[in-house]
Amino acid sequence: MVASSDRRPVVVVDNVHVEYKVLATGKKATAANTKQSIFSRRRTMQTVHALKGVSFTAYENDSIGIIGSNGSGKSTLMRAITGLTPVSKGNIWASSRPSMLGVGAALIKDLSGSRNVILGGLALGFTKAEIEGLYDDIVDFAGIRKFIDMPMRTYSSGMTARLKFAIATIRDHEILIVDEALAVGDRAFRTRSENRIREIRDNAGTVFLVSHSMSSIRDTCNRVIWIEKGEMKMDGDPEEVIAAYEASS
Repeated sequence: MVASSDRRPVVVVDNVHVEYKVLATGKKATAANTKQSIFSRRRTMQTVHALKGVSFTAYENDSIGIIGSNGSGKSTLMRAITGLTPVSKGNIWASSRPSMLGVGAALIKDLSGSRNVILGGLALGFTKAEIEGLYDDIVDFAGIRKFIDMPMRTYSSGMTARLKFAIATIRDHEILIVDEALAVGDRAFRTRSENRIREIRDNAGTVFLVSHSMSSIRDTCNRVIWIEKGEMKMDGDPEEVIAAYEASS
């Protein structure tokens, strides 16, 4: 566990378990009638234990990388912190409502990128005059000025993700969760994104970065938590945790 010195705790995750039920299909084996067996399936419920007793404390000015293999529970943990996924056992405390930025977060596809910038800014609490002042910064950060007046349904997934990141991070957040958003775009965009995350962190914010890019984690985070099969394997210095994670794969 990383020493906190005298920094203020911002998120406390205490022995958190997340279990949920999924529908599993088991085929009735009928050797005498193979064709009928295709349609004779019984539905059963299976319990998935997605998080198993995860505990840690995040402090102001922390930039925490969350790493682990696919299906390890990283996104489930982040959704639990935001309150989108209920915990089955344990508790989560946050000093303010976390903001979650994910590549899958939807914008309004039938509207232009320009209209989405305006609506996104209003949703973040900016006035129209403030949005006008920030507009060029948002568009240039996303790198999509040539396409800004086109409907967003014509955008690639990468363009959509870049615009979402640019809108969401135009303001400082006390707690910001970034889920794989830095995986999109070219090196210049990743550099801008990493710099923006550091700015939020330096302004007393706390950032969680879920990523498979170890270079982004190294460049952005002062701490790394490794989740594997729902359990926390390590929490500490980025180089030490990343080295252990890469050695295990």
